Amino acid sequence: MKKADILEKSRQSYKDEGLEFAENQGRKIGFVAFVLLFVFLAIFNLFFGETGTFHAISSLFWVFMAAEAYGKYRFVRSKAYLVTAIAGSIASILSVVNYILTTLR
Repeated sequence: MKKADILEKSRQSYKDEGLEFAENQGRKIGFVAFVLLFVFLAIFNLFFGETGTFHAISSLFWVFMAAEAYGKYRFVRSKAYLVTAIAGSIASILSVVNYILTTLR
């Protein structure tokens, strides 16, 4: 394959690797920020006894972890990611149920 053919094929793919790299870096930074905020809110609620709020943010955390692991599982097919996705889904559902029960009391 000639150099010109390779360049033409690359141009037709409409894939900007720089933009893709920036999006991935943004996701990594967003993930770290999300986890740090979760830890802060969890510790804060631990000291002030707000269990309803804790269950709400826990459900968000676990569903995020489950979705992240499932996406990786679909690509890599690692059983560890599948187990993480299932466990995160169960933890998220239980957190939502706890939130609803705590709120309705």
